[in-house]
Amino acid sequence: MATCHEFQVEMTCGGCSGAVTRVLNKKGGVDKIEIDMEKQRVYVTSALSADELLETIKKAGKSCSYIGNA
Repeated sequence: MATCHEFQVEMTCGGCSGAVTRVLNKKGGVDKIEIDMEKQRVYVTSALSADELLETIKKAGKSCSYIGNA
């Protein structure tokens, strides 16, 4: 079952958010990605675990942390 997870991700521009979106889309198993640049939050709806998603976001080279279920 898909769950919406909230992550704090350090993003300063559209390129940053694009990199995060690309690595998540490559991972597969992601139903929806929402990015809030102002709050530096990424919301991911997926059946994958929060740990898997966090490790995937880190591949974008961004400082990030898991906040919880959104």
